[in-house]
Amino acid sequence: MPLLSIIIVNYNVKYFLGQCLCSVQRAIEGVEAEVIVVDNNSSDGSVAFLQPLFPTVRFIVNRENLGYARANNIGWKESKGDLVLFLNPDTILGEESLKNTTRVLYENPKTGAIGIRMIDGTGSFLPESKRGFPSPAASFYKLTGLANLFPKSKVFAKYYLGNLPADKSTIIDVIAGAFMIIRRSVLEITNGFDEAFFMYGEDVDLSYRIQQLGFHNYYLAESPIIHFKGESTQRDRRYVKMFYIAMSIFVKKHYRGQSWWYAGILQLAIFLRAVVSFLSTAFIKRSADKVPGKNISCCLIGNDEEAKVVKAILNQQPGINRVVQQFSFSEWTNRNKELKKPDEIIFCSGQVSFNWMIEEMVRLGNKVAYRFYSAKCGCIIASDSKKSSGDVMLG
Repeated sequence: MPLLSIIIVNYNVKYFLGQCLCSVQRAIEGVEAEVIVVDNNSSDGSVAFLQPLFPTVRFIVNRENLGYARANNIGWKESKGDLVLFLNPDTILGEESLKNTTRVLYENPKTGAIGIRMIDGTGSFLPESKRGFPSPAASFYKLTGLANLFPKSKVFAKYYLGNLPADKSTIIDVIAGAFMIIRRSVLEITNGFDEAFFMYGEDVDLSYRIQQLGFHNYYLAESPIIHFKGESTQRDRRYVKMFYIAMSIFVKKHYRGQSWWYAGILQLAIFLRAVVSFLSTAFIKRSADKVPGKNISCCLIGNDEEAKVVKAILNQQPGINRVVQQFSFSEWTNRNKELKKPDEIIFCSGQVSFNWMIEEMVRLGNKVAYRFYSAKCGCIIASDSKKSSGDVMLG
C-alpha cells in the first residue's frame, strides 16, 4: 500500500492535538503512514508536551504563525506519501476512517480528493462536511439567512448542499480542510494551498482547482469523525473577520466575470454578516454544566484504573456536583437501553474504540454532553458549542 502522509497544523491546542494523535495512531494500524505536525509558533508548550508522548511523530516548528495554508504547504512538501491527509488538530478519527477513504481513492482513479462525514462535540452533523462552491448566488443565500430558512432547498441551501442526505456518499464540490485527503500527484499540479488565504477559504479554493483539473471531489458518509468545531481557531473577532475576508478573496479570484453590481451586493452581504458575527461572539453562552451547584448525572465508560484518575480530575472542578456511575464497555452495551439517558458521558479510550464512541454519539444525539479522557495526555476534553473554544480538565 502506498505511503499515507498525515499533516496536522497546530496552534495552541496541545490537549486536543494529543487526543487527535491518539486516535490517529489507532487509525494507521496496518497502514504504511507518516505523521507530521507543523506547529505555528504555539505559546502553550505544545511541542515540548507532545513530542515525548509521540516519538514517532515528526514535529516541524515554525518561528511565527504562518497561517493554515502556508503551514500545510510546508508539511506536505516535507512528506513522502502518495496520498496526503490534511487534518485539523481538534479532530478524533475512528479506527476505520483512513482505511475506508484510501480504499475509495484506490478504486476510483478520477477521484482527486476525499472528505468525510463529520460530527461536532455534541454529536450533531456538521453541514460543512459537504459543500457547494460559494458562487455569488450561493454565498448571498447563505449570508442573508435564506439557506437557514430553507435548509433542504436545492436552490437556497446550495452552499451546504442541503438537498443531499448526510448519510449518502456522493461527489461534491468542496471538501472541508478539517479532513481532506488528496493524491500527491494532484497536489503537485495545483502546488497545494493558495497562501493568499491565511485561514479559511483555502480548502474551497483548492477544491475548486482540483475540480478544474477534471478530478472529482468525493464525500464519504461512512466512518464519521469528530471535529470539535471552533477549537482550533478559537472564534474571536479576529478569526471571524478572516473568514469573511477569505470569502471575498475567493469571489474576486474565481468569479471575475460577475457583473459589478452583483459583486457589490455580495460584498455588502459579507460585511453585514460579519457585523452580526462580531456582535454574536461577544454574547456566547457557556455550556450549562458550568452553572455552579448544578447536579449532573454522569456515566463513565472505562476500566477501574481510568475511572480512578477521571474521578480525581472531576473532583477538582469547582461548583459542579456530578453523580458518577462507572460502566465497563460490556456493562454499558448490555444495559444502555434500560438506562435513563444521562446528562454527561465520559469516554475513556483505553477500553473502547473511537469508532464506537462516535457511533454512540450519533445514536444518543445532542441531548447528552460528551467528554473524552486520554490516559496518555492525562486530561479530559470536551466541546459543547461550535461557537466557542472547548474545555480541558486536568488532574
